[in-house]
Amino acid sequence: MIRISGFLSGLFLSVTALANAPLTDTTTLKAKPVFGKEAKVVTYILDNHHYRKIQLNDSLSAVILDDYIKSLDNNKSYFIAADIQSFQKYRTQIDDLTKNENVQVAFDVYTVFKKRFDERMRYVLSTLVKQQFDYTADEYFESDRDKEPWAKSEAELNEVWRKIIKNQALSLKLTGKSPQDIEKTLTERYERLMKSYARDVSSQDVFSIYMNSITGAYDPHTNYMSPSEADRFKQAISLSLEGIGARLQLDNDYTKVVELVPGGPAIKSNLIHVNDRIVAVGQGEKGEWVDVIGWRIDDVVKLIKGPKGTTVRLQILPAELGVSAKPQEIKLVREKIKLEDQQAKKSMIKYMKDGKETRVGVIVLPNFYMDFEAYQKGDPNYNSTTRDVRKLIKELQAEGISGLVMDLRNNGGGSLAEAIDLTGIFIKEGPVVQVKNSANRIEVGSDDDPEITYNGPLVVLTNRFSASASEIFAGAIQDYNRGVVVGESTYGKGTVQQIIDLDRFINDPSNDVGQLKITFQKFYRVTGSSTQHRGVVPDIKLPSALDPEQFGESSSPSALPWDEIRGTLYQKTPLINAKILTALNKLYANRLKTDPKLAKLVSDTEETRKSLKDTRVSLNEAVRKKEIEEAERKAASSRMNTRLQDQELPQVSTLEDLGDEYLREGVLIVGDLLSSKIG
Repeated sequence: MIRISGFLSGLFLSVTALANAPLTDTTTLKAKPVFGKEAKVVTYILDNHHYRKIQLNDSLSAVILDDYIKSLDNNKSYFIAADIQSFQKYRTQIDDLTKNENVQVAFDVYTVFKKRFDERMRYVLSTLVKQQFDYTADEYFESDRDKEPWAKSEAELNEVWRKIIKNQALSLKLTGKSPQDIEKTLTERYERLMKSYARDVSSQDVFSIYMNSITGAYDPHTNYMSPSEADRFKQAISLSLEGIGARLQLDNDYTKVVELVPGGPAIKSNLIHVNDRIVAVGQGEKGEWVDVIGWRIDDVVKLIKGPKGTTVRLQILPAELGVSAKPQEIKLVREKIKLEDQQAKKSMIKYMKDGKETRVGVIVLPNFYMDFEAYQKGDPNYNSTTRDVRKLIKELQAEGISGLVMDLRNNGGGSLAEAIDLTGIFIKEGPVVQVKNSANRIEVGSDDDPEITYNGPLVVLTNRFSASASEIFAGAIQDYNRGVVVGESTYGKGTVQQIIDLDRFINDPSNDVGQLKITFQKFYRVTGSSTQHRGVVPDIKLPSALDPEQFGESSSPSALPWDEIRGTLYQKTPLINAKILTALNKLYANRLKTDPKLAKLVSDTEETRKSLKDTRVSLNEAVRKKEIEEAERKAASSRMNTRLQDQELPQVSTLEDLGDEYLREGVLIVGDLLSSKIG
């Protein structure tokens, strides 16, 4: 069975006290000899076994250098232009150095970064946190400096940091903090950040960042994992950690939520969403708030992670409120994520159509799972996606449903075998997916079971975070004309990875070595079209706040391209055709004009889209207040509509009860399929 990790290697978010440490780091981090061995082995494996078949050469070296610099200083806040120029001597050398087991470039560049970092911290602490800012001046801070030039001098960098600190001070002022409290908060924030880099950044950390710049040049899903990262990955895959169920990453100075794990407290709460930023963490009901802006991601995770049953409080900046948002406080109880929390669940929605009651079944599928251990032990009741969904469909049929919605929103993948088998309960038999490896060999994954569990009207609901195995299932349903795909275009992850333990190649008893996750296969639909990059484009596109260039596979410059191979023979069903899809889109277009709930969804998503794109924030207090009030007013009645699974539906609902407009529209499209006007 092929296992698709998708983008689901979740980090499950304990309390750790920050020990005192000197404000400056008097040691210089150095490369261990084993690092050079690992680098050489990793690049040899990539050159010979990665799907892309590219070689580490001068041009790839340039890409690696740029990415490594960006990894250290992703918002151009530390290095100056002269530093960047001094690094150019390495631009075409990384390939040769790596083949000679030399990773010194990583430490040379990091040494300069650390020097600049210390300079910035001293300037902030000695000057900026004590400064009395003029909040009546009409000026702006650009929070995303990716397209800005590198500062040419220390004076230019001082100006950048003046705006950074003024922005943070104004944010604190707008929460009601006094000037003394603002100075105290900012001082503690940057003292803690300086201590963290002095105490917690190891030579292994520097090497890991550098190695991921190398692996990331091949594709975004090929990664190097240090020994400790490999251990956390194994724990996450086995779901043995306790916490809130979220994966985090650093976004400039903020900790951003990039994924919510099905069945976890975060997703169940519907209080925190993908792209929200965490700015402070509190322990228990009344624990003191700890400001985490500027923290290393590992330290934030340590604060949020904790034992089952304990409470953690978070201050978050909701994504849809934009860069001017005021923090909102939420409270979560940590839990242990269990397999049953991620299983398929059913509900039924009733509504009146053409004077008759229509019953539509809904099955929410968080991922494609299989309890392989129970299966190997011969347990006849082992859990699997296909078995569970088949059982739920039969229960819904007994309750008299006349249509079905399969909700795959935020389903990040899982077992390819289950995606194939699940497709099989909706079609008679035939190919479902083609898998091509780095040697250009193509295997066809087919459903060989002629039994059909359900042959009625079917809608598959997707969003931008439906990935991997989800895209296989949705694409096959669409290609077979078996159902209608509704929602957003999917993520576009059409690749498969495998884990390689580097200790198979490196015999070094005195040092642990890491692992390599490498892309070695690519998915293609039965039509021959890849799911990579483009994803599955829905038959009926619902309003989307998410730009493909910002979210999904398309956001990564090193993503493998879309392409196609020869299609395979398969027999389409007569259930859906171009005429039906045209009619469904026409009915949807009419609702856009007449349905106030749908009109509000369009308006909300457009406002969210603007907020996500806006990276400029006013440093004028009066203007900033107006921006915040306007954003909060627009977001008061609804949050970005990205998921159903945040809160479980009752077993039976009415259409009027639904606060989820994506699901509501999916149900209405099932009703349209039942209409005599279609076909």
